[in-house]
Amino acid sequence: MGGDGSEPRRSLSLFLESGVYRLEGSGGAVFVDPVRVLNRALARFSISPSAYYSRFFEPGPSEADRGGSNGRKRKRRARKPLVLNDRERVAAQRHQEARPFLVKAHEALVGATELRSLMLKMKGEVATAEDRKLAPPGVPPSFIEIGRLWQAPLYEITLNFSQEKPTGDGGPSIIHSKEQKVIPIFNNLVHNGTKDDLEAEFLGSQYVIPRESCFYMSDLQQIHRMIPVEGDAHFHFIVIDPPWENGSAQQKSRYPTLPNKYFLSLPVQQLAHREGALVALWVTNREKLRNFVEKELFPAWGVKFLATFYWLKVKSDGSLICDLDLFHHRPYECILLGFCDKEGMDPRDLSRLSTIQDKRVLMSVPGDYSRKPPLEELVLEYIPGTKPARCVELFARDMRAGWCSWGNEPLHFQEMRYFQKRDADDA
Repeated sequence: MGGDGSEPRRSLSLFLESGVYRLEGSGGAVFVDPVRVLNRALARFSISPSAYYSRFFEPGPSEADRGGSNGRKRKRRARKPLVLNDRERVAAQRHQEARPFLVKAHEALVGATELRSLMLKMKGEVATAEDRKLAPPGVPPSFIEIGRLWQAPLYEITLNFSQEKPTGDGGPSIIHSKEQKVIPIFNNLVHNGTKDDLEAEFLGSQYVIPRESCFYMSDLQQIHRMIPVEGDAHFHFIVIDPPWENGSAQQKSRYPTLPNKYFLSLPVQQLAHREGALVALWVTNREKLRNFVEKELFPAWGVKFLATFYWLKVKSDGSLICDLDLFHHRPYECILLGFCDKEGMDPRDLSRLSTIQDKRVLMSVPGDYSRKPPLEELVLEYIPGTKPARCVELFARDMRAGWCSWGNEPLHFQEMRYFQKRDADDA
């Protein structure tokens, strides 16, 4: 470790380029700025920080601030001890097993003073980006509601392909030709095979389709159409973020959930590449769900369990979004990693998968509701097969450059108001 402070400065420099800060003495924990990570792969557009960081960005109030209007602390009523049932006791045990890793990671973040200073400055970036957003907030069409209509197959999206010609004087390029393509938006693979981000239009709203990406928008009954015909078109990395059944009325108002049994039919094995596939499944902290995944879901998918990662949510000052030990509202979510062992899997890939570190922690400031941070920086070296890996997200609500996205609203976070055009200096 550089006693002259060179190591933290080097880590900070890498963070500014990559969006990933690897924390020393943390057991492999990282802090991630999803905006920087995602923008690395975009071409003409970039994600607006002010649109991404819409929750938990402000530092929390102090204990004194949480008092009444007179500034005095409110007296806390003595809490009754929790009486746990068998399932809750198992969940509490899982939390106790994870707790040392979460605490160690968070302490490392708190100790990274240069990083925390930069995190607070991100607020200024958000304020600046607010002025550069391309579209004011509006009411976009509901893909879920439209997709349920019998007329859904008749709806079309317009893709605008632009060709830019350099000016020759170092200034911004001039668009000298524009081609439009109108294709069905539902139950159809919409593909941007170019090396530039596309602007698309649907029912008066504008969307950004990242370079070399595609989406298939449908309900669960049509997911089998996502299975590639060609062997090399299958996927090496499969990220799954299911709309788990949840008693939260707030969650149900934001997007519909499904009973757990529906996810048993996901064709994970059929989507997996013959060279093997790494699977990352987002889960809540409910013990009933964890038990379902371990005993029914992974076996049904033909997925072998590897490790558990944690996403620890923090505010812009580095503090947790809530107390670590709150029983019914933990400040973290879990990612269960597994793999599909296929006939063409290289033994070296299989051996590398066996070394994946368990209970690793990823920290970030949360984005909008249900939006998850990118995971590939933590698992890139473990993804089997040829590179660049083919990646897909199931139940996606946004798109990634170079990825395929499937779900009933993969354009949700692709609306133009979430983006800004890159300056000439950013390109």
